[in-house]
Amino acid sequence: MIPAQSSETRQLNTLAINAKCPALYLPESIADLKEIIRDLDAPFYLLGEGSNTLFTEDQTPVLIKPKLMGKSIRHDGDNVFITVGCGENWHELVTFCKDQGYHGLENLALIPGSVGAAPVQNIGAYGVELSDVLYSVQWFDFTTFDVKEMAAAECQLAYRDSIFKRQLKGKGAITAVTLKLSTQFVAKLGYAGLNQLPADVSAEQVYQQVIAIRQSKLPNPDDIPNAGSFFKNPIVSHSVFEQLIQLNPNMPSYPAASGFKKLAAGWLIDQAGFKGIRFGEAGVHQQQALVLVNLGQANGKDIIALANKIRTEVHKKFNVLLEPEVRFVDQHGLTDIDKASQTCLNQ
Repeated sequence: MIPAQSSETRQLNTLAINAKCPALYLPESIADLKEIIRDLDAPFYLLGEGSNTLFTEDQTPVLIKPKLMGKSIRHDGDNVFITVGCGENWHELVTFCKDQGYHGLENLALIPGSVGAAPVQNIGAYGVELSDVLYSVQWFDFTTFDVKEMAAAECQLAYRDSIFKRQLKGKGAITAVTLKLSTQFVAKLGYAGLNQLPADVSAEQVYQQVIAIRQSKLPNPDDIPNAGSFFKNPIVSHSVFEQLIQLNPNMPSYPAASGFKKLAAGWLIDQAGFKGIRFGEAGVHQQQALVLVNLGQANGKDIIALANKIRTEVHKKFNVLLEPEVRFVDQHGLTDIDKASQTCLNQ
């Protein structure tokens, strides 16, 4: 399969980071994907819509951007099982399901990215996570070239985590996702901004409210390049939380697993004095401190340097270490913030 010509990545990631791409492949089928992986003898990275990706160096690995599309739907009583190609746009899927009367995704409206990337991060917002509706994924194994169905439990979904970020990292690709939705709408209104809606609210109203909230808080990448929430909301033990809340009585928090509390990373960053701050071409959004933005011609090193300043100051102030939600990609593939930072220092 001949790769599409590509010399730069600015249009391939929502942070608009420009780097040289040696080759970009756009497989439209399992056969295409098999051919690419079989014949490729170079580091590569699977790219969705680039909404959660930071290219950290001046060159990327070979990029493979799957374009497997399509939907199939099966009804079983009130349940609706919808299987969707990994290349489909997530928000367009949410809109389609809402319009068809297939419910469960309304709180996940306007999350950027592709359907195939959703299980990797276990995307979530406003009290709902993908794990609430995931039924299975189709997984293409890079070693055997087989496609197998993995049940939701096998995916080991957790807060912004999954088996695809750990044991199966770099070992295959999600080619399709099956969701279990319902024709019966049950509103989930526990989060601020939704809890003011009436009890008899419609799916359309929840969907529109989620979009309105997101648009009021998060900048459009088309206007200000960004990757959405740059850091995960940290999860701490109850004992750590009690110490923090005594010193910071107004600190927001959210329920987490038993014995733990989830903190608001944006609030921590704001309290550390970074909201609206600019460092060269990189900055922190003036309305949402959790969002790092490209203010012009920032490169990966600029974003990393800013992220490290934030992590250092938040840790000094609260003794809480922020972990990036964004995925770091160097010329060899996936990396982490510590390795990326060291590389930048050595260059």
